[in-house]
Amino acid sequence: MEIVSVLAVNAVISAAVFLGLWRYAVAKQDPSFIDSWWGAGMALIAVLTFIQSERGPHALALTLLGAAWGLRLGYHLIRRWRREGPDRRYSRMMADAKETKGWSFAKASLIYVFSLQALLQFIVCLPVQVGQLAPSAALGPLAWAGVAVAIFGIVFETIGDAQLERFKADPTKAGKVLDTGLWRYTRHPNYFGDACAWWGIYLVAAETGLPGALTIVGPILLTFLLTRVSGVPTTEGSMRRKRPDYEAYVARTSGFIPMPPKRGN
Repeated sequence: MEIVSVLAVNAVISAAVFLGLWRYAVAKQDPSFIDSWWGAGMALIAVLTFIQSERGPHALALTLLGAAWGLRLGYHLIRRWRREGPDRRYSRMMADAKETKGWSFAKASLIYVFSLQALLQFIVCLPVQVGQLAPSAALGPLAWAGVAVAIFGIVFETIGDAQLERFKADPTKAGKVLDTGLWRYTRHPNYFGDACAWWGIYLVAAETGLPGALTIVGPILLTFLLTRVSGVPTTEGSMRRKRPDYEAYVARTSGFIPMPPKRGN
């Protein structure tokens, strides 16, 4: 019952925040900023759970990892939104909903963006929530392995994002493809880092026992979204249209897991 009550409190607070952000998006006629809340909202959920937990070693590790991942990503994405403005993906989504269904901006953004992200965020964040609620002793080998994997993922995506920002800020690189640094070994170091972070967080949660181990649905869902839905497919579709050299880059560079570039391409 403790798990149910904590999850219920988190769900209510998260939903209230999403509704507030939706009202702001309607006023701005732009939902693009919600991407920054994908990470920042998970940091909030991690802290909310910690406040309601027994605050043992696993709870502390999960809170710190979840908050570090979420706040970094949230800060990175809100800066990008303020610098680049509305995301064309969301603009097309709102326009399509109006044209094909006759929906208002408010209705389309609530259903397609805010409600969906709230649900997905809550499910992905289950390891941080449930893993904090089991009584725990000192961190064991599995948890320490998870901490290492999560920190690796956070550092990996941070470096990848920094390399991409520098590349995009260089006017001589306009129209070109970033294929140096981490981007030489994977086309998506940011998404790979995300996946590592949440699989690491899951390992910490799994060490707490059966409820924590069952939250594997979180990292599985995140990996699926990154590789099959809103991550890799969306990014690569856009890059193929905008960058003539992207096909050659795809031919020689791993799509997700970092690997040495293929020779002869």
